[in-house]
Amino acid sequence: MRVRVEQTALPGIGVRHDLMTESGRRLGVVSHRNGRRDLVLYDPDDPDAGQHDIPLTDDEAEALADILGASLMLGQLSGLREQAAGLLTEQLAIPAGSKYVGRRLGDTKARTRTGASIVAVLRHGEVIVSPDPSFRFAAGDVVVVVGTRQGLDGVTAILADSDPDG
Repeated sequence: MRVRVEQTALPGIGVRHDLMTESGRRLGVVSHRNGRRDLVLYDPDDPDAGQHDIPLTDDEAEALADILGASLMLGQLSGLREQAAGLLTEQLAIPAGSKYVGRRLGDTKARTRTGASIVAVLRHGEVIVSPDPSFRFAAGDVVVVVGTRQGLDGVTAILADSDPDG
């Protein structure tokens, strides 16, 4: 199902983006020219009247976007796991001592070596979906890996490796 988002210019104020939920509720985000954002929930009986207006700081807006984005992605991965027997999803932290801190994802050769795939990286509240081989890891990154138990264990061992020659 496609969700339609309507954009409305608000002269002197900014822009409003609205969407209608499957349950029939209308909600929106007003992005003011000064950078402020308001989450708006419209009255179910009068879709043109705002029932609740919640101002969001930059940090709150970013946290809400992260929550929605991460939960959607992980929910999709969870649904995929239910459909494919033996397929697992796991989140693995890159330890500070890993030889891959500052190095490219492609340097791990994780998929070739283990059959498991790194499908996302969580960094400072941001979700980086489908990182390409040139993506560089940082200490504390959390990688989302999909594969068999053996493959996940292999990726864990690769990322934990602190031997610069190994």
